[in-house]
Amino acid sequence: MSITPRSRSMRGLAAVSAALVLSLSACGSDDGEIAGTGSDGEASYGEISMQYSWIKNEEFAGEFYAYENGYYDEAGFDEVFGISGPDTGVAKLLSGTVQVALSDAASVGAAIAEQDAPLKIIAATFQKNPFTILSLADGADIATPEDLVGKKIGVQDSNASVFAAILNANGIDPDDVEVVPVDFDPTPLMEGEVDGFMAYLTNEAITVENAGFDITNLPYADNGVPYVAETYTVTDQYLAENPDLLEALLVAEIKGWSDTFTEPTDDTVALVMKYYDQAASENEEGLEAVFGALDPAKTAQGLAAQADLISTPDTEANGLFTITDELKQQTVDSLAAAGWEVSVDELFDTTIIDGIYEEYPELLDYLD
Repeated sequence: MSITPRSRSMRGLAAVSAALVLSLSACGSDDGEIAGTGSDGEASYGEISMQYSWIKNEEFAGEFYAYENGYYDEAGFDEVFGISGPDTGVAKLLSGTVQVALSDAASVGAAIAEQDAPLKIIAATFQKNPFTILSLADGADIATPEDLVGKKIGVQDSNASVFAAILNANGIDPDDVEVVPVDFDPTPLMEGEVDGFMAYLTNEAITVENAGFDITNLPYADNGVPYVAETYTVTDQYLAENPDLLEALLVAEIKGWSDTFTEPTDDTVALVMKYYDQAASENEEGLEAVFGALDPAKTAQGLAAQADLISTPDTEANGLFTITDELKQQTVDSLAAAGWEVSVDELFDTTIIDGIYEEYPELLDYLD
């Protein structure tokens, strides 16, 4: 596709609010030039930093295609710096260290509810909550929320509030479940130290299954806690001052993620491994180096699993990254179940992503 966006006119912690802005705004010229390119065709949006939520694996295959196929360049960026996680990006957004974060509704909603943080979700890659309570089929076999009662569940500290959400959403008393602190390695589940393990459908669930275990998933999205994840999140101020830049970025992202649905899986796996290995070589203390080489077969499985979280009947009708009014309401209802009260308007502003598909309906056909 050869589509470059045109110009369209369109609260964080008080202690750091003055540091929120890194202004990269740009405007189209009066003679109808395309925003993002100057009269000589050179990029005019400069550099931008994007915080990834996790290591540089298949969760960011769309970003890797945007680099590889020049979509960021075409959109008018000198450089888009993709920063390895794990990191929700909230603190970095509020300090102005990054301009965009691939985060999740729970992290963003909690910051808004608890700290009055000036953040907005402007689009979402994952339409479905990727969290699951993972168990062994020949063990605890946790297939329903009620099965959690009386069980030992391994929960990472960073996910404690999200785990509370599935209990609250299903009327389960937290005192009826024993929470065991764990990290992201599912070995405690495989060794029988816990009955269930808080996991990602696209990651640990595959790891345990590949280790030869029959598994049972209790997906959050299907059990009272549906919310969007891998969210494109920015500060209110950055959104207000840079709508054209963010439009250009999202168009590049749509193109990149569209490629993940149309290019051969083997090619996408090779691309993911290229960027993962590059990250490992550049930072010997980073998790890419610590974890070691990716497994190509598992990477392909992860791509297939996350495709089901990204592509839904709603995105086929409305476009990648769009968020329906129903899903927005489901998301804030899920956050309320975890104790985070936030309104739809406080959490979301999807003006830009909705406008993109009005302007470029060709981008709707990401499966073709």
